[in-house]
Amino acid sequence: MLEVSKVSHDYERKGKCVVEDISFEIGGGEIFGFLGPSGAGKSTVQNIMTGLIKLQSGSVTYDGTSVRDARKKFYNKIGVSFEQPNLYPDLTGEENLKYYAGLFGVPTIRPMELLEKVGLSDSAKKKTGDYSKGMKQRLVFARALINRPEYLFLDEPTSGLDPSIAARVCELILEEKEKGTVIFITTHNMVLADRLCDRVAFLEGGRIHAMDTPYNLKLRYGSQAVKLTYHGGVSPEMFDLNNEREKLIAAISERKIDTIHTCEATLEDIFIKITGRGLAS
Repeated sequence: MLEVSKVSHDYERKGKCVVEDISFEIGGGEIFGFLGPSGAGKSTVQNIMTGLIKLQSGSVTYDGTSVRDARKKFYNKIGVSFEQPNLYPDLTGEENLKYYAGLFGVPTIRPMELLEKVGLSDSAKKKTGDYSKGMKQRLVFARALINRPEYLFLDEPTSGLDPSIAARVCELILEEKEKGTVIFITTHNMVLADRLCDRVAFLEGGRIHAMDTPYNLKLRYGSQAVKLTYHGGVSPEMFDLNNEREKLIAAISERKIDTIHTCEATLEDIFIKITGRGLAS
């Protein structure tokens, strides 16, 4: 269990917190999405949780042990994939993973096995300085898995990837979930969050504005409507399921229907409704 309680951080220590009173918990086998635009404070919270930024106030605990007391044994349990790839450009993909594996005090996964998983086996001997952005992103993701982490932190894990590769990365994330891994994803990609996350938190201006399952957020903040399109070019019609069920049934019974679409709100629609701003990266 990963628990974050009342975490705040002020980089300049002048009374202006970039994140304030952040609290949530994540259980094993759960994917938790931390959602918001760039500058909302997502990376700051992740860096505090992983010990890259010193905890100023509040608490972060892993199965009851504070991140303040983190030792090498703690870092054997976590994997981190950064949005900006931090690789050694003069080393090959395989060499990067071999070097990183040597930093851990636990058994690690063979580099070639991971490269195969993310579709980089053909580029294993190629220097990463010559990798494309998407290839670097895949290598950083693979690196985060090398120590079989119990806690996995993913910052924009599908950024810069084409749809087929992004789908493969999502499959690998879900495989980690099945193993019981605690997974924390920071992203402004609401489609990704809706697809993967068991629960999400909306972060804006350094504060959490809403937190729940994507399904519950859609029920609470979205509209319930159905859109019918009719044969013959007749203008489509929208029906409110709360007030116009009989009209909807009549339309379906009496008219020739081409398509029926539910019009549930997206997570991005709900984010804008709650915070009043969009999710430009």
